Amino acid sequence: MVVVLLPGLLATEAGGQKRFELDAATLNEALRALPVADLVLDERGEVRPLVHVYVDGDRAHDLAAPLSPAARVRIVAAIAGGQTA
Repeated sequence: MVVVLLPGLLATEAGGQKRFELDAATLNEALRALPVADLVLDERGEVRPLVHVYVDGDRAHDLAAPLSPAARVRIVAAIAGGQTA
């Protein structure tokens, strides 16, 4: 099973669950199976600009890329905004 790890904010939106074990052949399938898929993917089905996805420690850009059954997917939400001095 593919393991998907969510950061705290997305885990809160997923009912407090940070880890998901999914049966997914591709990165796209894994991301779409998440209860927070709409926060990770935009209306075109692409990863949102302030979200980064890593597969087995490497930044992933190709959603059609196949995943090994033992893959670990980590989602990192970038922090933006704030005030300049």
